[in-house]
Amino acid sequence: MKTPLSSLFAGLMVLGLSTPLLAAEVQVAVAANFTAPMQKIAADFEQATGHKARLAFGATGKFYAQIKNGAPFDVLLAADDDTPARLEKEGLAISSSRFTYAIGQLALWSARPGYVDDKGAVLKQGGFAHLAIANPKLAPYGAAAVETLTKLGLLGSVESRFVQGENIAQTYQFVSTGNAELGFVALSQIVEDGKLKSGSAWIVPASLHSPIRQDAVMLAKGKDNPAAAALLTFLKSDKARAVIQAYGYKL
Repeated sequence: MKTPLSSLFAGLMVLGLSTPLLAAEVQVAVAANFTAPMQKIAADFEQATGHKARLAFGATGKFYAQIKNGAPFDVLLAADDDTPARLEKEGLAISSSRFTYAIGQLALWSARPGYVDDKGAVLKQGGFAHLAIANPKLAPYGAAAVETLTKLGLLGSVESRFVQGENIAQTYQFVSTGNAELGFVALSQIVEDGKLKSGSAWIVPASLHSPIRQDAVMLAKGKDNPAAAALLTFLKSDKARAVIQAYGYKL
């Protein structure tokens, strides 16, 4: 028995409603400090919109160089606000698309419980061989760490003990594996739902360094990609903002 055309058409319509016909992919360059929250946000984004976010994590400075050289990213979630602004001026990002998606917090962390006190006095006591820090030329959290040590008058006394990571993810690895007794990391790497996951930490007062404003921007390659526009909109949603705050960022 043949299926009536009207029934076949109705079946196709139902299928279309359950599978997004306009689903697209967006290539996203994500600052390393935002790895955990962005993985969660990307999953929520795909569930809500049908679009898929392909994520690459790394140092903002390196992403800038890659974008200048034609890397096929549609969106940049930077660890600072200078890089997206510079890309706008250079015609590599869409003017007016930029906004601050998070304000980062710097933390001094050790994998050892009780090693770092809540005032950061361990830095002055100096009983450590290695202090991990992200490359200040590439990573804004590394620059904030240097600024903090300078304001504390400690840079000269601890600089020789630096173990420098290419980005904040590598810096975290140095501390978590014990290759450095302590290090400056992003608070988002060591907390979840407002609680320290392990070890001991000092949240660096915001007065000791310039604000770590993290800006998102649509890149020129993402101009006509509906998934890129949808992702930037989703980042401003209550659901995404709740995730961002749960990982220790301010808004």
